[in-house]
Amino acid sequence: MPDFRSILKDDNIYFYDGGYGTLLMERGLPAGLSPELWGMEQPDVIASAYRDYVEAGADVITTNTFGGSGPKLGLNVDVFELNRRMVALARKVADGRAFVAASIGPTGKFVEPLGDLSFRELVNIFKEQIKGCVAGGADLIMGETHFDLAEAKAVVVAAREVCDLPVAVSMTFEGEACLTGTSPLTFVDTMQNMGVELIGTNCSAGPEQMRDTLASWSSRLNTPTFAEANAGLPELDDEGNTVFRLAPEPFAEQAVRLLDVGAKFVGGCCGTTPEHIRLLRGMAQGRKWKRPEPEDTAQTVLTSRSLSVPVGFDHRGVIIGERINPTGKKQLTAELQEGQFAEALRFAEEQLEQGAPVLDVNVGAPLVDEAALLPELVKTLVSRFPCPLSIDSNDSDAVEAGLWNYPGSPLVNSISGEPGKMERLGPVCKKFGAPFILLPIQGKKLPVTSAERIAVIEELLGQALALGIPRRLVVVDCLALTVSSKPEAAKHFLETVRHCKEQLGLATTVGLSNVSFGLPARELLNSTFMAMAMTSGLTSFISNPNSQRLQETLHSVEVLLNRDPQAERYINRYADWTPGSASGAATGSGPASGSDKAPATDDGAQGASLLSAVVSGNREGVVALVEAELEKGVEAMNIVNDMLIPGILEVGEKYDRKEYFLPQLLRSAETMQTAFGRLQPLLDASEGGKDKPVVVMATVEGDIHDIGKNIVCLMLKNYGFDVVDLGKDVSAERIVDAAEEHGASIIGLSALMTTTMVRMEDTVNMVRERGMDTKVMIGGAVVTDKFCTSIGADGWSTDAMEAVKLAQRLVQ
Repeated sequence: MPDFRSILKDDNIYFYDGGYGTLLMERGLPAGLSPELWGMEQPDVIASAYRDYVEAGADVITTNTFGGSGPKLGLNVDVFELNRRMVALARKVADGRAFVAASIGPTGKFVEPLGDLSFRELVNIFKEQIKGCVAGGADLIMGETHFDLAEAKAVVVAAREVCDLPVAVSMTFEGEACLTGTSPLTFVDTMQNMGVELIGTNCSAGPEQMRDTLASWSSRLNTPTFAEANAGLPELDDEGNTVFRLAPEPFAEQAVRLLDVGAKFVGGCCGTTPEHIRLLRGMAQGRKWKRPEPEDTAQTVLTSRSLSVPVGFDHRGVIIGERINPTGKKQLTAELQEGQFAEALRFAEEQLEQGAPVLDVNVGAPLVDEAALLPELVKTLVSRFPCPLSIDSNDSDAVEAGLWNYPGSPLVNSISGEPGKMERLGPVCKKFGAPFILLPIQGKKLPVTSAERIAVIEELLGQALALGIPRRLVVVDCLALTVSSKPEAAKHFLETVRHCKEQLGLATTVGLSNVSFGLPARELLNSTFMAMAMTSGLTSFISNPNSQRLQETLHSVEVLLNRDPQAERYINRYADWTPGSASGAATGSGPASGSDKAPATDDGAQGASLLSAVVSGNREGVVALVEAELEKGVEAMNIVNDMLIPGILEVGEKYDRKEYFLPQLLRSAETMQTAFGRLQPLLDASEGGKDKPVVVMATVEGDIHDIGKNIVCLMLKNYGFDVVDLGKDVSAERIVDAAEEHGASIIGLSALMTTTMVRMEDTVNMVRERGMDTKVMIGGAVVTDKFCTSIGADGWSTDAMEAVKLAQRLVQ
């Protein structure tokens, strides 16, 4: 067999295997049992499944290790040995006829701030699993079916720390985004920044729907891609068995069309069999792959969990908001010294309101431990705002700590020619896929002329390339020196910008205000300088987005450079402009600048009400707002009914409209819970209080997935339900006993796997046998309306907000 990396460069089409769940169930896998643990007891059955796919024509077989991480396997399981044996078994069956891809699936846990695990902890979990896979003889590491960008990123970091095998990663999407709000394009942007060799999507969709996903990321894709679609969505037959309706021939006819939208590798996921793969390979006979040629040639792309911000010559100039910096700010400095972030969060919201698509984050104040505080502020900002961040510090340890708390591709500010700086931070930026600002300063002397600057830039760029750092991760600061002391400084700056664009093809940036230091009317000079620089090729600038003149100039330049089609943004903002007037409402100056905004309150102060605090997820400030209302004499129940409940209802509406995704939903829910924590003693003591309806929640027996169930529990509590959470892998008898003990109005059941969803019927039957009037609602990725009806449940939901609405209907 050739090296796997070598086939990524040829023009051939290759084929993955298909699904294993239903195949193994047909061969004896008991419902609800882990395929990985069962595989240790039945290696011959696993080997037969591998073999059938190889004989059907699969060039790549995925190992029976999808749920092989510690959290999935549970205690007292040797993670290393299980993964080693399952991969070694595949290696033996492949026998030079197919590549072996070590399957690394989700852990079922969320990374902070969405969950309890730190990113480091998650990386270590995957490292334990990947070490076993490498020892077993894997050809590549393949993260698959991931639904959170941070976890997908953790797989890549773990693989890079363990081995030098190629890495493939796929996410599963529902429509335009995954569960936690990442679009296919932002996923691709982040994975390409990390140097992932093969990028794909699998599960949750049939081949026809998957075409849309591949098409949506084609504009910036330059990496080989793969696609593994389901054989339709799961349904129940008349006997209660889970089936996938898309037969091999129609599946193959649809899946082969994925080659038309750029797939180099195709295969199948849930419900597909060796026959599906055999026919797919036959229909693709003679087809060749053409390496993607992206239309969008952005030099650099910054990403958050939910947004991409391209930085390039054909894109609008990107404002990097400079305000979260303690220099000259007494209140911010004092708060950072106390470990408080209220002022930093205010600056963040203010700059986003003015349209800055990226925020620079600096905590460099006296008496501040940057390595401890910077990652905490990064984590807090990530939980509140959707924009990418620029991690700004002279302390390399602080920068690295910040990168360990960021889910996407932030900007690092900066790497200079200081001895050892590139060697220390360059590999770290490469590892995390973080673009960085290259600062052309060596020694104590500033390079004044363009020739001096260019020489330093090219030397540092050479160092970066020698470390294997791709050009897409390099943004050059062309250095704006003060024209009051160096009159020729602007001229040399512009020459440097043009060189970076025309000769090096690199994105550029600058600290804009430096040029005007010591002169009057600094805004006038700064904005004029910016316009000149943008016409020379400047792609971003670190500045204060609150500057009216700067915004006016920026929007004008974008029209004149033909980067504002039909002058749409310009007209929206300045239709009513008159000389000397204030700018219109900010519409954002970056390509992805639209942060979610809380609604304006009656007094016009953004974020000044409890309602907007819930909508914006202002967990840090909500208790102070509650106290303010109590001091006015507002009753606790009125605060809940008139302020908190309307806020969470608006959040639900945003979630339904896909304006909010899981991170914002969780943040708002936690904010409301914080407010409730302050009000609960007052509510309990008030007269006329009524008992809350009780809901007993559980993940059914045999199923250890509880993310969805935990989210539903949180949301139900916010909507006035008393929730008893029994956890995961809970028997029907224990569930029904708990419902009787607590007088539950509703039992909520969750299952993620087709092999465990059948256990839901056990609970429904037991409720009926005991003559209880408790309603049963069910949910999970595999649950359908037909299944709900077939087992006699009272309703089903697709997500947390729908579960709340269903629960409200059931208790009416």
